[in-house]
Amino acid sequence: MYDRMLIAVDGSDEAERAAKRGLEFARGFDATVDITYVVDRKSLRLATAAEKARLRERGESVLEEIEELASAIGQPVTMELTEGKPAVRIAEYATERDATLIVVGRQGTTGLGKRLLGGVTERLLHRSDVPVFVVPKGASDATTDYSDLLVPADGSETAAGAARHGAAVAQRYGSTVHVLNVVDLQAAGGAFSAGGLEREFVDRLEANGEDIVEDVATELDETIPAVTTAVVGTPSNDGVAAGIREYVDENDIDLVVMGARGRSNLGRRVLGSVTSTLLRTTDVPVLVVTRSSS
Repeated sequence: MYDRMLIAVDGSDEAERAAKRGLEFARGFDATVDITYVVDRKSLRLATAAEKARLRERGESVLEEIEELASAIGQPVTMELTEGKPAVRIAEYATERDATLIVVGRQGTTGLGKRLLGGVTERLLHRSDVPVFVVPKGASDATTDYSDLLVPADGSETAAGAARHGAAVAQRYGSTVHVLNVVDLQAAGGAFSAGGLEREFVDRLEANGEDIVEDVATELDETIPAVTTAVVGTPSNDGVAAGIREYVDENDIDLVVMGARGRSNLGRRVLGSVTSTLLRTTDVPVLVVTRSSS
């Protein structure tokens, strides 16, 4: 499924950690790897000639460091320094190189050293036509262990597409796939009753969740050796992302594979915000499958 990967770096510790993960992931899939560093055009516009030269030299230096990492693990790579708006240029470059997966860190820095709260990553997720493998700052150094993989399921086409990507990873790494549906009881309560939910209605929500995870599990059972399912309620008023995060922590999940957009049990389009929240708060990598890439 992933025969050509694009790893975007920016000189930050987060990007270097993501590059290491991406290089090892590429080895697992026997994929061709392109590495790119985007010099922010906004930074170039504000810089003197000497500063522009330093910005480009820094980019070249970062690429050389990543090339050394790749050489150390025996992964051939192609390097390119390019210019533009980082998120836009990364998405464009992925298209130009026919990439089937983009690998980035959750946080990074611009050419002028300004700290971003995942801004480039989040904008990339809105633009990318291919899945994006996001490695957070707190991810462990273990780069080849994907024993337990989580696929959140909400019944949407995008979530179903994410499950197919999860199956591809599981086949490579012999993973157990956890299929999870989180019932957002707080949202249901707000929609239907200020005084709380009837047990019968909660039972229907949970039964719907069971149907969703069983449908996904049935499809996955044909392609991978181990599948487990779960339906849980949200642990607090923090919503679906909190339920996913708690499951990740309790079950030692190594990778989350999920859609960028979808629908909740109540039919509301919420998975985009769930994905965004999870990306900001989890310490495990998340492989985000966009609607166009599912």
